[in-house]
Amino acid sequence: MSSQERWFVVMKFQNGPLAYQGDMALRGPVIRLGANPGPGGLKLEGYRGLDDRQAVVTAYDGGTASVAPVGANQVRMAPHEHVDWNEVQPIRGPVFLSNGCALHFGPPGRGATAVFLECKRLGAWEQGAILSDASQLESDLQPTEVRELDASKRFPWWVIPIAFSILMMFVSVLAGMVFIFVQRDVDLLGPVDEGQETYAYEDSFTEKVEPQLYAGVQQAFNAFVMKPNIEAAGWKELESPEKWDKTLMEWVTRSEQMHGKGWTFWRQLDNAREDYAAVLAELRKAKLPDVLAAIPFQESRYNSKAKDTILCAYGYWQFQPEVARRAGVEVRDCKFRGVATLWSPTRNAPPINVMKNAEYVENGSCQIQGCAVDQRSDLRTSTLGAIKLLGEAFEDDELRYSGAITQITVASHNAGYNNAPHQDGRINIYNMLHAYRKYREANNVDRAPDFIGRNITCVAKGQATSFNDRCGGALGSVTQHYVPYVISQHLLAVCYYGTNYADEFTVFDTYREYVRANGYCNDIKVPTKEQVAAQGKGK
Repeated sequence: MSSQERWFVVMKFQNGPLAYQGDMALRGPVIRLGANPGPGGLKLEGYRGLDDRQAVVTAYDGGTASVAPVGANQVRMAPHEHVDWNEVQPIRGPVFLSNGCALHFGPPGRGATAVFLECKRLGAWEQGAILSDASQLESDLQPTEVRELDASKRFPWWVIPIAFSILMMFVSVLAGMVFIFVQRDVDLLGPVDEGQETYAYEDSFTEKVEPQLYAGVQQAFNAFVMKPNIEAAGWKELESPEKWDKTLMEWVTRSEQMHGKGWTFWRQLDNAREDYAAVLAELRKAKLPDVLAAIPFQESRYNSKAKDTILCAYGYWQFQPEVARRAGVEVRDCKFRGVATLWSPTRNAPPINVMKNAEYVENGSCQIQGCAVDQRSDLRTSTLGAIKLLGEAFEDDELRYSGAITQITVASHNAGYNNAPHQDGRINIYNMLHAYRKYREANNVDRAPDFIGRNITCVAKGQATSFNDRCGGALGSVTQHYVPYVISQHLLAVCYYGTNYADEFTVFDTYREYVRANGYCNDIKVPTKEQVAAQGKGK
């Protein structure tokens, strides 16, 4: 979106004090609504049953808008205002708005009802119909600013009785706020069943975004994804959440919800604590993002003997033999099924069309039974090798400039960074450097901080026909979902290790801030290590 464009959400309230204000133009891109939404928000004063921050409306470039509840607060949407709101279920996540649709903020019988009229670029507005300060363009305002309705411009007769009513209903409103707080605590994400050892990449398709958790993900996404991106790109404007990859954040939220529900996942984190801490320490020495420590967790659950039965990936980081060789991780004298001659990799990248052309794959199955030397099962050696390869992507100037270097680097472990120099110059279109270049050229963009999210296109179960099916995007289907899986699992690891092991492992000490009062981990029922141990008995 051009910095010169200003997008407005035009709404008209149907009840209460704001019904007298007519059409209201509220400055986007982000508009907070509630009883006390803070600076720049629209204060819904005089309405019962509303939280301080009830909802958020977001205006997007192109004239579209969406609404989302904040936390467990109630927001309902209907095609028109002439409905029984008791029969309309609250929305549970961001929902796009259509012109003329009605919104109800708060419980039925209370709260505020409004009609969404349009999302519009700033133009020549009729001043008599615009009673919000947001409609008054000032050249020094930033795109993210939201102006609050100034009710002093008109002092209607109903202000005094409304104020009296607010005073009389203080106790009931306070009780409602307490109820909402308690309800939030009940609805926090946490382990509720056994869960799975591993999850398929399609498993998160059925998850619906929980708004309260999504709000927390924004804080975590900023800390572990955006800060490294901003520093690498030298792009201060990227500090604005409006430039972040919102689609990726939604998939991170879905994945976080899915993993966090299972006791198995938390046990796996507990079992991996020492190795996770060791990898984290090495990543920090190399000045690479913390989130990369979740790659071996996703790949192997930090299991030194983990083996892929198709492509012969092995060890903590699941390197294929040729990739290990390039990383300086020794793999040699490997025995194939039914073959006496020992084999060692001689290339630095798997051959093009590895399923057909790799010596160690036959009939879709790995033929390696074991190797005389295999450092892929050595944590330190394989981690230093992984850092070497991850560094190739993270230090690429073109990718750093993108504003998405962290998530691109995560993806490079799954799809490769650039195998062309190791494959006789032949380009692998799934490698991240080439996929990113192709996307930039196709979309005529200079930078693409939302590159990963824009290319999560295989979003229906069964839609992808193979691992490499791109469903019209620039990334293979597995890579599309690999990135949110890795990021989400690190965000949960931060909460678990910050809660349980910050005293035992120095590298986890920095995670304390996320488990304190204002940290995102407070939106999660993080189990204690004692609870995890108790659940793990007999497993």
